[in-house]
Amino acid sequence: MAYRDDLKPVDVLLVEDDPGDVLMTREAFEFYKIRNPLHVVSDGEQALHFLRRDGAFADAPRPGLILLDVNLPRVSGLEVLAELKKDPELLLIPVVMLTTSQADEDILRSYQLHANAYVSKPVDFEQFIAAIRQIDDFFMTLVQLPR
Repeated sequence: MAYRDDLKPVDVLLVEDDPGDVLMTREAFEFYKIRNPLHVVSDGEQALHFLRRDGAFADAPRPGLILLDVNLPRVSGLEVLAELKKDPELLLIPVVMLTTSQADEDILRSYQLHANAYVSKPVDFEQFIAAIRQIDDFFMTLVQLPR
């Protein structure tokens, strides 16, 4: 299988309210030397401001990938996903639901709202960082994303 050779770093937005999961994601990026800049917001409302470049996020980069938790304060991950997919400027950004929820209704609703993938967070640190690496490999190396 041939990998793309036109790879340029792509900004990744992590929407996660658990500081431990944020730390593990940062460590995965560092451990695997993932070159993509990682931006973090801690709730759904901040995510929408970041993506719409509102207020304090006026200079935010447009992410090429969003890692989105389902269970977030203020605005849930599913509500964020619904808003993204209604916005013509944001709907093409790939969204991976990265969450502890294994509820069938969350999985079904995520795909109904056009999530690109649904990944249950492994509890084990090594499995967690391996999952981050696999997401990066798939979305940043293997597939071609819209520019």
